[in-house]
Amino acid sequence: MNTSLEHLPAIKRDQLRLLTTIITKAVDAEKIFLYGIHASDPGGSDLYTDPLLPDFLSSYDLLVVTHRVKHRHDYEIQDKLENRCRFRTQVTVLVHDIEYVNKRLAEGDYFFCKILRDAILLFDVGSIPLVEGKAPNLLSLKETAQRDFDKFWHQSDAFFKSSLYNKVRKEFKVAVFLLHQAAENAYQAILTVFNGYKPCTHNPDKLRRYTNRFSIELAMLFPRNTDEEQHLFKLLIHGYIDARYKEEYVIGENELDLLTERISKLLSIASRICQNRFISIDKLVAAGKEIY
Repeated sequence: MNTSLEHLPAIKRDQLRLLTTIITKAVDAEKIFLYGIHASDPGGSDLYTDPLLPDFLSSYDLLVVTHRVKHRHDYEIQDKLENRCRFRTQVTVLVHDIEYVNKRLAEGDYFFCKILRDAILLFDVGSIPLVEGKAPNLLSLKETAQRDFDKFWHQSDAFFKSSLYNKVRKEFKVAVFLLHQAAENAYQAILTVFNGYKPCTHNPDKLRRYTNRFSIELAMLFPRNTDEEQHLFKLLIHGYIDARYKEEYVIGENELDLLTERISKLLSIASRICQNRFISIDKLVAAGKEIY
């Protein structure tokens, strides 16, 4: 298991050590893994130091493996940790207990097997070992991914079409709620195809962060780099609850038009990159190679 952070600049190494300290003080962590863009060596590029990089290229992706925790859901611990780990650099935390992780590894789960293979181990109590993950079955992976994609993408498409109907009727709050649902399901479709895994969340911001690394188009769809972009995306985030239950939630027709255009593009991107992913898996199967 790789434990070296030498490919990262000193400031990044210091931040990750601080993150590890914050997490281990907050929860009963068994292991902490760094995966994603920061777990790979960019070969001497300025990948980790360019201040103009989009957040999906600079964010930390962490898997926190806990001992079995009673009376707390993993996503509740995840929210707690992300709230405490707020740096200038975005931090995304996934939390699962050791029994769940070992079960998925034993099943040959693509996402967890890839972390075991490629991630950097930041912290390890060493009391419970991880099982040796078996190589994922590509044909089974493709079949499961196709089934999940069909489910989530078609739900996304249905929510989007329904939002257009409500938009025409000037039912803007209903329309933005349905756009939220369309976005959530589109992001879930992407995650299941590329990772074989989807987190337990309805928050488009988290889903956006989880999926941005798969496509520069996804990353730039909601850049959140101006006050106007921040406001627009917050309207979508709050469309899940506030648009339905809070009188003070207001969205204008122009704002709804912009969100409708963005979600339409999201569905288009999701369909295209997922179909390309399926083609790549087919080529790997034909060549007798692994998917990693």
